[in-house]
Amino acid sequence: MKIFYDKQSDSAYIELSQEQPTGVVEVSDGVNIDTTENNKIVGIQLLDASKKFPIDTLFRFEVEQTA
Repeated sequence: MKIFYDKQSDSAYIELSQEQPTGVVEVSDGVNIDTTENNKIVGIQLLDASKKFPIDTLFRFEVEQTA
């Protein structure tokens, strides 16, 4: 997984796979899911990202252990 943030466009992209997306699903205003032709999610695009959440939280990595 890789996370990219473009300050100029205020957009964030969470890359879940290096597969080439073939489609996009808009799940809400400014939140797009990139998919393959087999409906596999390969990335998440967030427009106006800084208005949706604090950008510094994008780059924090936490792991919770489940029972």
